[in-house]
Amino acid sequence: MNIFQLSYKNLLRRKVRTSFTVIGIIISTWVLVTLLGFNKGYENSLNNDIDGMGFQIVLTAKGCPYEAATLMLKGGTGLRYMPEEIVKEVNFAEEVDKTTAMLMHAEFDPNKGENGGTIVYLGIDPDTYPEMKPYLNFKQGNWFNEKSVNEIVLGYEAAELEQREIGDLMLILGSELEFKVVGVLNRTGTQDDGMIFLPLKTVQEIFDKKGELTMLGIRLKRDADISAFEEKLYELPDIQVVSMAQVKNTIMNLVSSAKVIVFSIAFIAFLIAMFGVLNTVLMSVFERYQEIGILKAMGALPKDIFNIILIETALLCSIGGIIGIIFSYLFSNVSEIAIRHFLPFTPSGSLIKVDEKIAVISFFAIILIGIIGGIYPALHASNIRPLDAIRSDS
Repeated sequence: MNIFQLSYKNLLRRKVRTSFTVIGIIISTWVLVTLLGFNKGYENSLNNDIDGMGFQIVLTAKGCPYEAATLMLKGGTGLRYMPEEIVKEVNFAEEVDKTTAMLMHAEFDPNKGENGGTIVYLGIDPDTYPEMKPYLNFKQGNWFNEKSVNEIVLGYEAAELEQREIGDLMLILGSELEFKVVGVLNRTGTQDDGMIFLPLKTVQEIFDKKGELTMLGIRLKRDADISAFEEKLYELPDIQVVSMAQVKNTIMNLVSSAKVIVFSIAFIAFLIAMFGVLNTVLMSVFERYQEIGILKAMGALPKDIFNIILIETALLCSIGGIIGIIFSYLFSNVSEIAIRHFLPFTPSGSLIKVDEKIAVISFFAIILIGIIGGIYPALHASNIRPLDAIRSDS
């Protein structure tokens, strides 16, 4: 029997105690992998949402910057409006490459879901909006060709929710008008998936918002100084200037505070796992006191005993680590649902991105923590004196 078989059989002697120790390691590994995957997945999803905006700066009516960020990324109901004349003023600036004006309107639909829900309509300029978002491709149909027409384009999720295809007629809430569906977009993983697009002039007319906008997207020329241009925009009256970089930094600062708390909890979970390993292995050493003495009397060296105990520790951590990593893969959707419930803002797309690198780092981290917890029991076992052990009653 080799040293690995001996270590494995020693662990099986106390199956219940070994099982509880492995469960602690599984939970610690699961938490670590999920946190590392969240750290990567959240930032990737946020970057995709911001890149999906198609422009670098957005102008909204003056108000809270957090409301402006929510408006741009997820839509909102407490909308503020600014005059349409602002488009001409911005277009005169030499730094500007393109602009696209938008008017968002939200209507409550009592028939949407169990308790009703909000439908978001977005009025756009069909000449500029598609140019600013070239990644938008169609599953069916195309954009409306006129700036004021009773036609709509549905985002992928909006089309599924409304169960509409091109050629279907659709009643717009807040009006008595029926609109023809002329296009359905492919899934993008951005906020556009849930939007219902109409011509800008049409939205202004049917919702009595003539001459008003909620957003103006701005794309600058390659050599433009973004910071200097933002300073110019601040001079415009009653206008909120929000850059995509500001949105990202604001949200990441909020999430970073939550991460500190969560990583603290993960650290405590690791400490619990380490002491669990230490307790299990140390109790095993005490129970085998005479056995270890006999092994040393038969010629086993202190390093052999030390290695046996460390291998037992490594086996415990390896089994728990592998199962914990598997659990993090299998239950990533459950973890994501919990995160979306507790965080104030979550971008679209996958929030937890677990890859091979994260799995390997987590596995070796739990092995290292376990071995640290197993060093003391291994040293204690290797220093047992054969004669004292054989004479003891334990």
